[in-house]
Amino acid sequence: MVDRSSAIHHGMLVFMTGRTILVADDDESLRVMLSRYLTAEGFNVVEAPDGRRALSEFRRSQPDVVVLDVAMPEVDGFEVLRQIRSESPAYVVMLTAKTEEVDRVVGLTMGADDYITKPFSPRELVARLHAVLRRDRSVLGVDDGVLEIDGLRLSRSTREVTVDGTVVELSALEFDLLAALAESPGRVFTRSQLLERVWGWDHFGTERVVDVHIANIRSALDDYHANPRFIATVRGVGYRFIGNRS
Repeated sequence: MVDRSSAIHHGMLVFMTGRTILVADDDESLRVMLSRYLTAEGFNVVEAPDGRRALSEFRRSQPDVVVLDVAMPEVDGFEVLRQIRSESPAYVVMLTAKTEEVDRVVGLTMGADDYITKPFSPRELVARLHAVLRRDRSVLGVDDGVLEIDGLRLSRSTREVTVDGTVVELSALEFDLLAALAESPGRVFTRSQLLERVWGWDHFGTERVVDVHIANIRSALDDYHANPRFIATVRGVGYRFIGNRS
């Protein structure tokens, strides 16, 4: 009988997460393999073999994380991602072919939080999922849960962002990335520091992920690279937040 708090898997103590993961891929053998592996790691796993059923299952089960293949029948992964992002800030990991860099960039631009290229090790995927689900989504350090800087307002309790009173739509990870920068205005963060602080890992992904998400945030904030109001690029190093706390 499996203990409710932990289980032994591959000789390691694994804590039961209770988190739900949707695995959407038309490759049945991959779905079965990931489902078994993730279940053994303590996740609740639901599956979908195509984009249409992925959306249906997503709305039914409201997963914490979606592992989403780009190339699926019925509805492709990009359209599934678009609809998910219009409804939920759930963490989304895109599965892409090793050679298709354009798919990765497009996916990140559309709101995916991360990507992993096929073929991949299930251990790598599990490590990423555990890392992101361990990190504190409330990265703001202010006591009242609200941070205001030069017209930008971030609420920890509601995870709402406004600029000059207008609500700005960000994914969960984009909120965390913006908050990590805004909490320490003036501090320069390298891309690797942001990977570790926001994604929760610094050795699987590439720094390109950070750049694409920063570009998404800038677009949402109407914060232009040439004349930044909030986020400045420190050439050859990383990024820093401009402004002072109110």
